[in-house]
Amino acid sequence: MTATSIANAEHYSWGQACDGWHLLATDDLSVIEERMPPGSFEQRHFHTRSRQFFYVLDGEATLELDGVTHRLQRGDGLHVPPEVAHQVRNDGSADVRFIVISAPKAHGDRVAAPLASRAS
Repeated sequence: MTATSIANAEHYSWGQACDGWHLLATDDLSVIEERMPPGSFEQRHFHTRSRQFFYVLDGEATLELDGVTHRLQRGDGLHVPPEVAHQVRNDGSADVRFIVISAPKAHGDRVAAPLASRAS
């Protein structure tokens, strides 16, 4: 086995100039490090089977979860159960880096969700 980092993990781009690195990619578990520049966001969605855990490494992520807005700082994490609509945004002025863990993998298990009001 070899240690994994963003230096040797599979990279992909998404959204508005966002980056992702597959640190672990198996059918039953996915671990991804992501970077979002200021002003970027993902489309609001939910997963039918996958549960996810978002953990902030640097910056501040805004995670809207079932209509409730959570501001996650470095060292904060939040669980997203299956069937719960959510959206990650970077409303700040600096890049945000976070880990998202999905079990089972979320790839192929994504359903678009309608927009929610931005509650706090």
